[in-house]
Amino acid sequence: SSSLTEAKEFVKRLRRQTDLCNMIKTVRALLNDNNTVTVLRSGLHAIFNEKSLDVTKNLFQEKFRNSKKRQKNLQLKCLKNFISSLTSSTDIRDLLSGLSSDLQTFVIKPSKSKEAFKKQASDFMLKWNLLLSNVGKILTINRTDSFG
Repeated sequence: SSSLTEAKEFVKRLRRQTDLCNMIKTVRALLNDNNTVTVLRSGLHAIFNEKSLDVTKNLFQEKFRNSKKRQKNLQLKCLKNFISSLTSSTDIRDLLSGLSSDLQTFVIKPSKSKEAFKKQASDFMLKWNLLLSNVGKILTINRTDSFG
């Protein structure tokens, strides 16, 4: 029974690793195409300029509206930093390193304890997934050239 559970977990990890490797291959190919990167950047900049993400920003700040600790929108900062480092021929390792640095600065270092880190990390991931879902939806609906 224990071996079966461990084998299942190993298979899950292997699938995630394979999915990640395939995604990285795809992203590398896209990053080497100057036209694709230019169109994607312009679409992402247009989303910010059109204020398409205002609903998402309001959701992020709703929880902290009356609180002394006003939430700075860390997810938007990370996304903007990611977009600013997104150029053609950028190595995916550089993009991931920048994102890792932002996570270190905004999530890991400010955590005072293990419990605080878990709460802050889960909160960040929830909002990050919401933000990326909304960006993907907006690109799909309004900016199909950027999404492709």
